[in-house]
Amino acid sequence: MRRRGMTAVGMACAVALVLSACGSDDEESGGESSGGGEGGGGNTSGTVDVGLLTSLSGPGAAAAAGSIRGAQARFDAYDGECSDLEFNIVEADDASSAQGALAGAQKLVQQDEVFAMINVSAFFYGASPFLTSAASTVPVFGGAWDGAQEWSAPDNNLFNSGFVPDYDTVFSGAGEFLAEQGATKVAGIAYVSPSSQAGLESGFASIEAAGMERGYVNNSVQFGSTDVGPLVLGILESGDDAVYTTINFDTSLALVAGLKQAGWEGKAFISPTGYGADLLASEPAVEIGQGVIFSNAFVPVENDTPATQELSAALQAAGNESGIPGFYESQGWFGADLLLYGLEQNGCEADQESLISTLQETDDWDANGLYPRPIPQSTTEYDEQCSFYLRLEGDGFVPLNDGEPVCGEALS
Repeated sequence: MRRRGMTAVGMACAVALVLSACGSDDEESGGESSGGGEGGGGNTSGTVDVGLLTSLSGPGAAAAAGSIRGAQARFDAYDGECSDLEFNIVEADDASSAQGALAGAQKLVQQDEVFAMINVSAFFYGASPFLTSAASTVPVFGGAWDGAQEWSAPDNNLFNSGFVPDYDTVFSGAGEFLAEQGATKVAGIAYVSPSSQAGLESGFASIEAAGMERGYVNNSVQFGSTDVGPLVLGILESGDDAVYTTINFDTSLALVAGLKQAGWEGKAFISPTGYGADLLASEPAVEIGQGVIFSNAFVPVENDTPATQELSAALQAAGNESGIPGFYESQGWFGADLLLYGLEQNGCEADQESLISTLQETDDWDANGLYPRPIPQSTTEYDEQCSFYLRLEGDGFVPLNDGEPVCGEALS
C-alpha cells in the first residue's frame, strides 16, 4: 500500500448526504445582497457578495447549517493580499431537492446578482446545467460530491474544492486498508442514489481486488432512514466481518447500534461521514459509535499541523467548541478558501471572466496545506486516491496509519 505521493480524495461515496432533522427556512439570515451595487455584477470592489447554496429547509437543513459557519469562519480569519475586501454571504435554500437547488441558484444569479457562489448542496445537480449555461458567468466553488457531471469539465465556471469522484476508475486503497484490518467478508450499504450506489460498487471492486469476499449488499436505503432491522439481519446471516458504507452517519449510527445489540463483533465498520464536532457533541452517539472508523478527505485536526491549527482556531472563534469541522462546515471553508485564492491570483480586483480563466489553469491550490497535495482545476484525472482514517475512541478521534493518508493506485 502506498503511503506517499498523496492525492487526498474525498469521502468513499462522495455524496453521502448527512441528512437529519428539518431546520429553519429563513433564506437570508446572512445579510441582504447589495444587488447591482458594489458587491454584485461582474467586478470585485469594496463589498463582494458571495452566494451560498445549501439546505435551509427540508431534511438536510440541520446538518447543512454548518456550511454557512464554515464559509464565514474562513472569511473572518482571512488575513491575506485581499484583506481590504469585505465578503457578504447571501444565502439560498435548495429546500433539500434538485428543483429547490435550481430555484436557489437562479435567485442568487438573477435576483441577488452575486459575484461568486459557494455550493454546499447535495442537490446541486439540479442547478448545474443552469449555472454552466450561457445564462450564467458566475464562478462557482464547491465539492463534487453531489454527482453533477459538470464538475468533470475543466473548461467551465465550476471549480472543485475537493477531488472529483471517478467511479469508472477503481483504486486499491479502500480494499488494502480493510485487508489490513483483518476483514475477510464485507457487507456494503448504500442509499437509493446513483452516486451512492456507484461509490459502493467502486469500493467493492477495490475490496475484491484485495482478496476479500463480497457479503450482504443493500443499495436501496432511503435517505436519512434509521430502519436498520433488515440490514442487521442481512449482515448477520451473511456472516460478514466488516461493513463498508456510502451513507450518512445518522443511518450508520443506527446500524452500528443494531449490530452491537445483536452481538456482532466485526473487524471494521467504515463510515465516509461523521468525523467532526457534531458527533462529539452527542454523548449517546459517542457511546454507540465507539470503534467506528471514519474516512476523511483532508488532514485531520488531530494531526495538529499549522493548517489544521488555523482551521480549528477559526472554527472555535465562530462557535464550534471543539474546532473539529463537520462535513458541511469543512465544505463551506474550502469553497471560501478557493475563492480567496483565486482573487489573490488576480490581484484582488478581478472581474468574473478573468477569475474564471485564471482558475481554469490553476493546479497548485491545496487549501493552505489542508490537502496533502494540490487539487488541479485543469484536469479531473488522478493517478491515485487517498483518504485519512480515524477511529472513534473514548471522547475523540484517533488517527490511524500514524496520521498519514492511505493511498491506492488505479487498478482500472
